[in-house]
Amino acid sequence: MKIGVISDTHGLLRPEVASYLAGVSHIIHAGDIGAERILDELRRIAPVTAVRGNVDVGAWAYDYPETTTVRLGGHDFYVLHDLKELVAKPAPSGINAVICGHSHRAGVRVVDNVLYLNPGSAGPRRFRLPVTLATVEIGEGGELRPIVHTLD
Repeated sequence: MKIGVISDTHGLLRPEVASYLAGVSHIIHAGDIGAERILDELRRIAPVTAVRGNVDVGAWAYDYPETTTVRLGGHDFYVLHDLKELVAKPAPSGINAVICGHSHRAGVRVVDNVLYLNPGSAGPRRFRLPVTLATVEIGEGGELRPIVHTLD
């Protein structure tokens, strides 16, 4: 199983996103979506689980929670926008991965057998950072294999 992970689109879905997410079974958007049409476009690729970020305002945004847990391929993924909020909104026990955004900096680390993945920003370029998204492959043995993809 392959999962797409994207964040901080800020209302821009770059055309190359579709090729990087081709073949994924599910997409997780970790907030700062920017406009509901972004999720509509992503749903053309695969089902989407999304949380709202700090720039997601307006009536459409309140349909999306600040945090959520989604079970995919036998793993529980806890999704929130800003990792700093994990203290105020802790992940339930038994989580296999924490997915976040906000910093616009891609990052992958494992702490106490929990994957922490920030796919970076796939929207407008900010702070001279690369434009990125991620995929997570679930291996035959159930291992999570994250890959950060640079779009530019």
